[in-house]
Amino acid sequence: MSALVLIVDDEPAIRRLLRTGLAAAGYRTIEAVDGGEAVAMASRDSPDIVLLDLGLPDIEGVDVLRTIRNASAVPIVVLSVRDDERGKVDALDLGADDYVTKPFGMAELVARLRTALRHRLAQDGVLPVFRSGRLTVDLVRRVVRVADREVHLSPREYDILTLMVANAGRVLTHRAILTKLWGAGGDPQQLRVYVRQIRQKIEADPERPCMILTETGVGYRLAMMEQPEEETE
Repeated sequence: MSALVLIVDDEPAIRRLLRTGLAAAGYRTIEAVDGGEAVAMASRDSPDIVLLDLGLPDIEGVDVLRTIRNASAVPIVVLSVRDDERGKVDALDLGADDYVTKPFGMAELVARLRTALRHRLAQDGVLPVFRSGRLTVDLVRRVVRVADREVHLSPREYDILTLMVANAGRVLTHRAILTKLWGAGGDPQQLRVYVRQIRQKIEADPERPCMILTETGVGYRLAMMEQPEEETE
């Protein structure tokens, strides 16, 4: 459920440092040692954010940045020994979300990653933390709660819920959800099963849902509900 970071760096010691530090901060990681591998993994593994070193052995880092950005809106944080202003501007102009210079502190780097994730969500028109009634979805940390209880969703359940969050209050047709998450071969019955499972986990009464509403014959709508008032003694 934690965000997936693609680490792109040809130095084993740096990758090891990043792997350990990011794991401690709650992130999952995958690693690429050169530009060609980075481009392939960015497409194949759909990371939530890319941490990109510019000094790669096979392809210029800026070319890797350009290629990934042309194909995806995934947040990209550049990590480099180059500290010149022109290099930073070029990377940012090419679509990098931030630029961190080596050597770096892990706490600062993690903060930059979180900020990049929040910025991307804001650009997509989605608040980093969504609240409706007793439901809270932290889209940066990928944590779902109902009141004070954390809810554990499968990756596919989480994808469906976050798609509904991005369109809260609007009806999402079955076709729109299936096309977005499964492509042309999506099965409506499979979608119904997943929605039923999500309701079992977040609804007070799954048989009479008040969060994920069914629009008969059309699709589903995530209700926008007021925050419950804090109970007083």
